[in-house]
Amino acid sequence: MQMRQSKVLKKLRNNEVVTCTKVNLSDPRASEIAAMCGFDCLWLDMEHVPTDWQTVENQIRSAKIYDVDVMVRIAKGPYSDYTVPLEADAAGIMVPHLMSTKEAKEIVHWTRFHPLGRRPVDGGNADGKYCMVDFQDYIKTANKERFVSVQIEDPEPLDDLEEIAKVEGIDMLFFGPGDFTQGIGAPGQWDNPKIVETRKKIAEVCKANNKFAGTVGSPANFQELVDMGYQFISMGADVVALWTYYNDIISKISDIKVASSNSVYKGQ
Repeated sequence: MQMRQSKVLKKLRNNEVVTCTKVNLSDPRASEIAAMCGFDCLWLDMEHVPTDWQTVENQIRSAKIYDVDVMVRIAKGPYSDYTVPLEADAAGIMVPHLMSTKEAKEIVHWTRFHPLGRRPVDGGNADGKYCMVDFQDYIKTANKERFVSVQIEDPEPLDDLEEIAKVEGIDMLFFGPGDFTQGIGAPGQWDNPKIVETRKKIAEVCKANNKFAGTVGSPANFQELVDMGYQFISMGADVVALWTYYNDIISKISDIKVASSNSVYKGQ
């Protein structure tokens, strides 16, 4: 019995671009629909969304039906919050608000098995096929086929960026422009020169240190991000898809409703 291999890592290692989308809704049906549409990876959020672990495990299962990876953005806390999604067979985790090289090394210590770290060993969950994966194969494959991404979404770690990118066991630096705009005192100013400069710098540092660069984007700037060196691009979210679709319906029928309300009924 073998662990599931990561589709994301296979594509990244083949120098291909990975597409991802964010799933905020907790119903596994939402994850399944996104997986059916052809994304390589789904991003589940435990930092901002009050979803429980059992639901996350079911969301991961719904994605695996279609051979789609799941990345869970964890809530920063005890080490178990870092490892539980991996044991539920998420292909990767993303740690928000990385602040230093020291913290990056601590993350590796918690999330990687020997010889990279000291992640507690269980193997009795979905990732280890409920103890059906050989112990040595389990720790070796988990280190190879599970990815750890850290978010650069604050100005504080920029001085440490080169050293952070050198930390073995960290696979991806993910630029989060939203919180970064707050950090530089320009909330929501997406064209701020510091945003443009940092986005480019992260891609350059990743390339120089054999790390993968990730960020959020859209179909409009997808090619620009790829040309810049980004291989992991998350686009859209289920909640945005829903309100966009519903707003479109209402806008299209609003004139019809007005016309109908102005009509006069002529009965017998």
